[in-house]
Amino acid sequence: MKTGLWMMFVFAVGLYAAEGVPQVGQAAADFTLPSQDGSKISLHDFKGKWVVLYFYPKDGTAGCTIEAHNFQRDIAQYEQRKAVIVGVSVDSTDSHKEFCAKQGLTFKLLADTEKTVSAQYGSITNILGYKIASRNTFLVDPTGKIAKAWTGVSPSRHSGEVLAALTQLAR
Repeated sequence: MKTGLWMMFVFAVGLYAAEGVPQVGQAAADFTLPSQDGSKISLHDFKGKWVVLYFYPKDGTAGCTIEAHNFQRDIAQYEQRKAVIVGVSVDSTDSHKEFCAKQGLTFKLLADTEKTVSAQYGSITNILGYKIASRNTFLVDPTGKIAKAWTGVSPSRHSGEVLAALTQLAR
């Protein structure tokens, strides 16, 4: 697929709402996936903290880069609120490692190459025969429940939306 067409395809993923999205109040499904540094990360590792669990289509694309930069820009504000940021896509750990190095990202990006976790969170999209993660985010509270869910988010303003919700919910 040519680069321009691929970029339009990845952008379009954000326009589709996923079915089977976990609902507010529901327990967040636990999982274990490899991160960009090769370590295994499980959702239960963050018990007692807020978790911004965001799914995104593809490393290195325009929207995904903007979204990641904004989370990185705001990371100190998340840390002040005892929150961690965890990104998930169907890209490989090598792709994540390269993306983090190139973009200066310090939070964990998890490789869901089998697409099981993305599907579990209603965040897998099949467009033109390609299965990639939808642009959805779940705010998981310190007890492991879904506190807020966003589907089809706008990469440029999403970090601010998550911070506003986190500030309100963490009171």
